[in-house]
Amino acid sequence: MRRQLSFVVLTAEFGTDRELRGALERDQRARIVASSDQVEQVYADVVRWRPSAVIVTLDGRAEAAWMLCRQINATCPETVIICASRYSSPDMILDSLRAGAREFLRLPVIEEELITVLERTAEFRAGDAHSAKERGRVIAVFSNKGGCGTSFIAANLAVALNAQTLLVDLNLQSGNLDLFFGVKPKYSIVDMVENRMRIDDQLVASYLVQCSDNLSLLAAPQDAEAADRMQPEHITEAIDFLRSRNKNVVLDLPHTFDPITIAALDQADDILLVLTLDILASRAAQRSLVIFNRLGYSRQKVRVVLNRWNKQSDLELRYIERFLGERVTCFITDDYRTVVNSVNLGKPLVTTAGNTPIVIELKRLADIYGASAKESEPEPRKNILSSFLRNQSGSGESQGVVSSFASSITAAFRRQSGSMESQGDDAK
Repeated sequence: MRRQLSFVVLTAEFGTDRELRGALERDQRARIVASSDQVEQVYADVVRWRPSAVIVTLDGRAEAAWMLCRQINATCPETVIICASRYSSPDMILDSLRAGAREFLRLPVIEEELITVLERTAEFRAGDAHSAKERGRVIAVFSNKGGCGTSFIAANLAVALNAQTLLVDLNLQSGNLDLFFGVKPKYSIVDMVENRMRIDDQLVASYLVQCSDNLSLLAAPQDAEAADRMQPEHITEAIDFLRSRNKNVVLDLPHTFDPITIAALDQADDILLVLTLDILASRAAQRSLVIFNRLGYSRQKVRVVLNRWNKQSDLELRYIERFLGERVTCFITDDYRTVVNSVNLGKPLVTTAGNTPIVIELKRLADIYGASAKESEPEPRKNILSSFLRNQSGSGESQGVVSSFASSITAAFRRQSGSMESQGDDAK
């Protein structure tokens, strides 16, 4: 069975567009998924559709076309670039190859040449199929409530992965991951996006801060207003490019379901949903799970991480798991003084605190996302209360558990100092 081939076409001439469409339609393998006379629109279509090939016609704006070729080659190396022109001088063909094109098609279309180009495209796609599956893993660290420690977990997880990892600060208006490493970035992800039309490995490397042999940081902008220039499609393109160059990409996300955040979550292979053991964070986590479900994310994509955990709260923890409908994958021990000290020193906790309980849990979390994470799920914790509840069949009993959870947690917090009320107002 012959491999189906999809195409995106850049051409400013109606006659050329019609000619290419007619030629491709005569081959049952080929179909055009998008066509435009705008360079930026064609690039966006390539990123969206991931076509087998893109045909770039050189119609008097060769420099812009070659810049597009370089950008596609850097971001979507699995897409074959085919330059086409009515003027096929040796210099033009050579410049096309230097820009990243794999094939050159003379216009008007010669059927024998087109068949050869399609055969070569199919061969390249067949040989490159395995490499497309080897793209880096994207892990998004998220909480729908501030103050749960997502930046702390993202920074330490990135270090503990102990592999080629890029940490990306997507808190575009209030990012501070640089403080966890004691660095002062000159550039940010905004610089990368604004120069995306000429992006390559060397340019991206100049925007990163090297935190260790295995870890780099792509910081958030220092100027909060720069975030206004970012669009969801920019985030999609950036993450897609970065994952093709790194084994792991860890995203530290803002605490809202805005278009930027959703674009990042869509690209993530795994989502770490972080909460603390309080009623505000629990409700926020429950709402996040509902939204994840509406967005069509599989349950296997989401893991719940409980930060600042202590054994005295084990009963409430069991109720939380029932309330969320998810078991907690990992518990990060409550060690406020050690955490604050590591941030003040600008040194991640996993590199300075030895084998303390909190470091052991952070490394265990990293082990889950190791090379064999998909095959080696963590063993379920023994939870007698959860097992008992699962054996109950009546919906009224489930409602009673949720009600008991709310009553138990609320009663516990009423014994607190009263500051929780002001936190509740801030969270609204």
